Formats: sequence, structure tokens, C-alpha cells
Amino acid sequence: MKQIYLILQREFITRVRKKSFIIMTLLSPLFFAALMVLPSYFASLEDTSAKSIAIIDNTGSFTNVIPQTDYLKFSYITDTPVDEVKNKLEESGYYALLTIDTTTENNTPKLTIYSKKQPAIDVLSHIENSLEKEIETRKLKSYNIENLDKILADVKTEVKLRSIKLSKDGEEQESNTLITMGIAYILSFLMYMMVLLMGNQIMQGVIEEKNSRVVEVIISSIKPLNLMMGKILGLASVSLLQIAVWILLTLGLATVGINVLTERTQKANMEQMQASQKLMAEQGIDQSNMPTNISSDEGNNFLSALKSQNFVLIIGGFIFYFLGGFLLYAAMFAAVGSAVENITDTQQLVLPITLPLILSIIVMISGIKSPDGPLAFWFSIIPFTSPVVMLTRLPFGVPTWQLVLSASLLIITFLVITWFASKIYRVGILMYGKKYSWKEMWKWMRYGS
Repeated sequence: MKQIYLILQREFITRVRKKSFIIMTLLSPLFFAALMVLPSYFASLEDTSAKSIAIIDNTGSFTNVIPQTDYLKFSYITDTPVDEVKNKLEESGYYALLTIDTTTENNTPKLTIYSKKQPAIDVLSHIENSLEKEIETRKLKSYNIENLDKILADVKTEVKLRSIKLSKDGEEQESNTLITMGIAYILSFLMYMMVLLMGNQIMQGVIEEKNSRVVEVIISSIKPLNLMMGKILGLASVSLLQIAVWILLTLGLATVGINVLTERTQKANMEQMQASQKLMAEQGIDQSNMPTNISSDEGNNFLSALKSQNFVLIIGGFIFYFLGGFLLYAAMFAAVGSAVENITDTQQLVLPITLPLILSIIVMISGIKSPDGPLAFWFSIIPFTSPVVMLTRLPFGVPTWQLVLSASLLIITFLVITWFASKIYRVGILMYGKKYSWKEMWKWMRYGS
């Protein structure tokens, strides 16, 4: 154990002192936090550039139907041919030309938009939604239903489903499926990336030591198994330290970003409400039934659902499956590194090792949709895929017997694989100029101690 600890200490200190480790450890949380905050921020932004769109309505029945917005202006043209407007779009200052033609398909018009560049999705959506609502209203009015507008207003309903999770003791906790799915995806993908990247680092380190002949000196005073385990455990400790820093910094940065974005959104909503109230007051509309503040129920429900997650189990499960998965795959990567003399020779040997990881990512998508399905269940039990797939299921809740079975099989498989890998490692690390193959590596495993 002392030999393993010394190798572990050397690997840990060597890697932690590297500038690349420090830079990646500090900068990666910025990237992760940006992935959490920026999509919402960008989605809240609007295109503020003014666009003027010419409309030629050949049906004569959709004039002034598409409403103007702060940044979209529509001009209806009746005395100019379509070809002439198309050819002079830029000269006329138009962003695009929209033509409306009649069809025989259930009174639905044919819409065509011409522009010098691809129209923005917001422009297309505004036009389509406006005409869809107008056509639907006209079709309904054709039935001559009395008080149609009032009926439509009464019929319009928004349904919100509140999710409550019951504990074994019958305690009710707010839950949110989207939050759970997000946690499952992040954990599984992070596990996949860390195991793959760190496993490759183990393999490259073994190849470098083998080529520099440093290993020949080390192996004279330490057993090959202890050397391999020391390197694997050293890199595992580095990875755990890096993950801990990532989690703390990412949560801190994301919390600050979300708070700023929330305040910005609430301020914009308040300004919009005040503007609406002012407009209604000018038009003499009764505001007694209008809300005077912005409800924060959704935000509170989101926080409650986030707090209801069993983070002790989730973080504990992540650490266990990361260690188990990393040790399992690192042993195989170390064995491959000992069998070859340069990184280019590892391609055909690494492929069978990485296939279960790739397969687990594919199953992860199904696991997020159906965490208790047979596909997710079996792949969360199989040791070569359980580190990724079990983390997909963990936030949704997994029966204790399944966790125990999965963890036990992972530990047993790790011990067996490490034993076989050490037999390859002890021979391959001192083997030079030998043609490597799976057949040759099988012979190495059968050599006597």
C-alpha cells in the first residue's frame, strides 16, 4: 500500500501543478455556467433592427390583417407588379416581399416571401401566426354563431400540471420533470466525458513512460500492479478535486447569472404591465380585475422542485459511479498503453473499450424518457454501461435493490478486469519491438506470476 500511495502522491502533485490543469479547472466552470445561463439570456433578446416588408395581396381580402410591431412594418402595394418589386427590393428599402395568392385548399392562401437573404424566424412566425388566427376566425364566423368572440374568450384555457412526489413516509414534495431530466443529462454526459478523457490520459502517460524507459527504473523497485494502481488512483484523485471545484464554481456563477437574468426579466415584465395599464386607463377600460403584481409562483415552484432533489444520493452516487467507472476503464486503458509503443497503434485496441461508453450515451437518451424501462434497467446493471446509465436514472429514483446489484457487479467487474489488466501491464510495459494483437495480449494474461 505504501508503494501505491507514493505513486498516487507523485501523479497527483505532478498533474495538479501543471498550468493546463489550473487553467482548465478555473475556466471550465465559466463555460458550464454560460451553458446554463446564456440560452435563456439569448432567448430573451429581440431583434431590434427595423424591417420594412412589402405585401402584395392578390386575393384582396387580407389587407391590414398582419399587425405592425415595434420593429416590423408592413406596406401594402396595389399598383406595382410583383417582378418589379422583387427586382428593386434593396433600392426600395424593403427587407422582403410577401405575396398572398388564392388556392383551392380550404380557403387557405398561398404565401410566398422573397428576400435577398434568409428571413429571420421571428419574421416568418409573426406572418404565419397572424394569418392563421385571421383565417381561423373567419372560418368560425362563417357558422354564424352568436356572441362568437365572447365564446372564444371563455373557451380559451391554459392548463398547468403541478407535480408532487410522495416519499415513503407520505410526505409531499414539489417536483419538476424538466429539472430532473436536466440533472440526469448533465450527470451522465459529464461521467462519459470524464471517464473517456481521463482514461486516455492514463494510456498516454503509460506510453510516454514506456518510450522514455523511465518505467524500467521504477519497475525495479515496485511491483507492476502497484505502479498501475498508483497511477490510476492518482489520476482519479485529481479528477475528483477538479470535479469538486467545477461544481462549486459553476453553482456560484450560475446562481449569480440566474439572479441577474431573473431581475432583468421581472423588471421588463413590470414595465410592460405598467405600459398596458396606462394604455387601458387612457381608453377607459376597467382595471379592477387586473393583477397589480407579477406572480412568483412559478419561480417558487422551480426552487421548491430543485430543493426536493435528493442531492446527497445524487452526489454520492456520482462519486461512487465515477470512481467505479473510471477505475474500470482506466485499468483497460493502462493495459492498452503498456502493449503499444506509440499513440497511433492504440486505435484498433481502444475501439472495443470505448464502444460500451458510446452505447451508454445512446441508451441515456432513452433512459431520460423512460428511466424505469427495460432498456435503461439492464444497461444500468451491466458494469460497462452502468456508470453512465445509472446516473441517468438516479435523479428519478431507483429501488435500493437495483442500486445494490448494480454497485456490486461494478465492484466485482472492476476487480476482475484490474487483475487481467495487471497481467497484461506487467509484460507489456517491458516489451519492445513486439507486434501487438489481442491474441498476443491473451498470451500475456496466461503467463505465470
